[in-house]
Amino acid sequence: MLCKVRGVARVRLSVAERREELLRAAVEQIEARGVAAVRIADVASALGVSNALVLYHFSSKEQLVAAAFAHAAEGDLAHLRRLLGRRSSAVRRLRAAVRWYAPTGQAKGWRLWIEGWAASLRDPGLRRVSASLDREWKAALTRVIAEGAAAGEFRCADPAAAAWRLTAFLDGLAVQTTAYAGSLSRTAMLRWADAALARELNLPDENGGEGESEGRDRSEDESESRDRSEDESESRDRSEDDGIDFGESTDTVRGGDDAPSVT
Repeated sequence: MLCKVRGVARVRLSVAERREELLRAAVEQIEARGVAAVRIADVASALGVSNALVLYHFSSKEQLVAAAFAHAAEGDLAHLRRLLGRRSSAVRRLRAAVRWYAPTGQAKGWRLWIEGWAASLRDPGLRRVSASLDREWKAALTRVIAEGAAAGEFRCADPAAAAWRLTAFLDGLAVQTTAYAGSLSRTAMLRWADAALARELNLPDENGGEGESEGRDRSEDESESRDRSEDESESRDRSEDDGIDFGESTDTVRGGDDAPSVT
């Protein structure tokens, strides 16, 4: 729905659409400024809306930050479920998930998660959100590891412990490579991720020679690229089904300085 404010077209969004827009902007501002420095005013300014409108949907900065992290993580969790839900062997699904989750993959920027972990030490609300999402990641991996072990694809006596060790290794690797950019090559990181998975599943180390590993990297990268294209296509289809147009022209003011009750 369009209406006029001071001669400028403004899009009137539903409550759900407005919250989605605010959360996307909050994630971007947290990535750019960090949790400690980001303000309600930064999110409002990024969208050209009033502080009051942001506070109408999120009563405090802490609530907005926690919701923004949950929003970002839910997108990654949805993709993880798609990877693990494919009709292929458990080993192939787990390898695809580990490579995507690793610092070189396409999961949401690791800088965002490191910010969240640090802030959650002092923010109980964010700590609850972070812990809940972390449990979901581990549970998803645990289910597929247990499935593969039951099918005889590999041996793993404790799928839950394996999922914990695997994610702990990748989280630590992400912290190191994010804090010290360029300290490890992409090929080495993927090789280490594959080796960690092989250890947990009691599989032979297939990394062999580096040339062979790089060949597999390129092949799996092409597969991941196709998956991302399919995900983007699905996202566009969902947007069209919902009647949401994310390709609005730049002369459209999405919110203006509306009163808080205008969504």
